[in-house]
Amino acid sequence: MNATDDMQIFLTYGDIALASSLIVIVLIVSWRLRLALTKTLLTAAIRTVVQLSFIGLILAWIFAREQWYEVLLILTIMTVIAGAAAKNRVKRSYKGLFTDTLLAVSLSAVLVTSIAIMLILRVQPWYTPQFVIPILGLILGNSLTAISLTSNQLIEAFHEQQGRIETMLSLSASPFEAVHEQIRAAIINGMTPTLNSMLVVGIVSLPGMMTGQILAGADPTQAVRYQIITMFLICVSSTLGCTISALLIYRRFFNSKQQFTLP
Repeated sequence: MNATDDMQIFLTYGDIALASSLIVIVLIVSWRLRLALTKTLLTAAIRTVVQLSFIGLILAWIFAREQWYEVLLILTIMTVIAGAAAKNRVKRSYKGLFTDTLLAVSLSAVLVTSIAIMLILRVQPWYTPQFVIPILGLILGNSLTAISLTSNQLIEAFHEQQGRIETMLSLSASPFEAVHEQIRAAIINGMTPTLNSMLVVGIVSLPGMMTGQILAGADPTQAVRYQIITMFLICVSSTLGCTISALLIYRRFFNSKQQFTLP
């Protein structure tokens, strides 16, 4: 590694290879404890290197061109992949689940990203790839996790508690009243990782974006400010995504006559 006068460290391919070799420790643990994760770990490690290297080349090309339609295409692809990833993490699928997860991911992430770019950071033009792509990516990554957790728990609860829900409906409860507790629990479950991160940030952990900025030589006070903003953006986006997802799923489990049905 070589360092400049301002202590910014430039990583070489040798440094990456050295870091990659640490995966051997994980493989040894998996082998000794018979975790049966060797194949998954190797696949994850290889995909990490290949995917990040590929996106690095793509971003370098886009950053140099700064064409709005190219940036918009990348943002659209990222959003669709996030919706598919959220859908694939749900154990019980139903027809239209991908549409619901995509809507939840896109509506929440695009709204919050737009507010961040136009009102908080005031980036001009809005499609400046240096800002809009990393921010949307950060928000999507956290939102899809929250949405998948909410969706998975809510769908499971609807299947497992069908009798209880139908009993409440027979006792004159409205459809929303009959499933309110399940919706509430699912949204809380989806928000838990985000809230846990916010509770310990700066005390137990230094988030990845903040750490990356500091390692790259940024002013720590500016890195902290950016991290505070992103934590709030993630919290809002996750909350909106979980809520939208829960309401869309709720709509799927009731027909036009407000009868509870399993899709």
